[in-house]
Amino acid sequence: MQMQAAILTQPNTPFRIESVTLDPPEAGEVLVKIAASGVCRSDWRVAIGTAPKPMPIIVGHEGAGLVTAVGPGVTRVAVGDHVALSWAPGCGDCFYCYNDKPNLCNSYRQLLASGLQADGRSRIHWNGRPVHILAGLGSFAEYALVRQESCLPVRRDAPLELVALVGCAVATGVGAAMFTADIRPGQSAAVFGAGGIGLNIIQGARLCGAYPVIAVDINDRKMEIARQFGATHCLFSDESAVAEIQALTAGRGADYTFEALGLPSLQERAFDALRPGGVLTLVGTAPADSSTNLPGAIITRTEKVIRGSSYGSVNPPRDIPMLLDLYAAGKLKLEELITRRYRLDQINEAYADMLSGALARGIIVF
Repeated sequence: MQMQAAILTQPNTPFRIESVTLDPPEAGEVLVKIAASGVCRSDWRVAIGTAPKPMPIIVGHEGAGLVTAVGPGVTRVAVGDHVALSWAPGCGDCFYCYNDKPNLCNSYRQLLASGLQADGRSRIHWNGRPVHILAGLGSFAEYALVRQESCLPVRRDAPLELVALVGCAVATGVGAAMFTADIRPGQSAAVFGAGGIGLNIIQGARLCGAYPVIAVDINDRKMEIARQFGATHCLFSDESAVAEIQALTAGRGADYTFEALGLPSLQERAFDALRPGGVLTLVGTAPADSSTNLPGAIITRTEKVIRGSSYGSVNPPRDIPMLLDLYAAGKLKLEELITRRYRLDQINEAYADMLSGALARGIIVF
């Protein structure tokens, strides 16, 4: 079948909207008609080459849609199901999956990194060339052909454009507060970066009962949004932020700090804002060739803890439906995340808006 897709042909060039050919699903594969796909910084890192991937490639990993066909052996979903797409599928049969850490399952990592299907071939073709897909998804296209393990059936009354956000930004941010950090009521949290991920860390901290919840950003426009999501205090991200966080936490520093952008300098500032014995959670993905200077002597003397958070430490089949239940109950903000909706042919404009700081979250709607 023919479909429209946004293709990257080489780093540091614009997305191209092209007509590509998509093969039917084979064993274990699911064809999903994409309803929406979020505009995420992780895809942009592929576009600018700081997260190198084989090209040509269709990126997009924060998607949701409707199952329209399944291949032989598919048992997890059926035609007509509404699904969220997960970029970190778990096999269900390894050390990490058995220990409730499917977000760390490595059974599919090599496959997903290849941008191909399980048999080593692509199902998408353009001008006689195979097209790769990001994270086994490639949701910046009208359809995605994905493994059944990447498809999570969800409640039908949840709008699919909101389901798309839960598949990445919401799970990553809320999960970082709720599962990775495991915040307790009354503990303090400071979140560095109030974009799409940071806002969800903030509302995750609110759901856990944190106080104060401090948002730190350089964009004044994001401060009011951060308050809507649960921030009790908003600070400008400069050299004074650490002292201000200490002043808000009896001089100690925050119990928990989070860095949501993947910037080494911001990671270091979040470490400085942490109290002795507190936990810094690194949520944003830093460039592959970057390094962060965290002083070992201070870590030893103060017992500060540094943790990584991959996909918010969620168990996607369990937690993504749970997050949608919280939304249905009025406890989780999803619609408020979306600053602007775009058509697929506006994808370059969407990323320009993201880079300008104008978006909490942009979304491509099909």
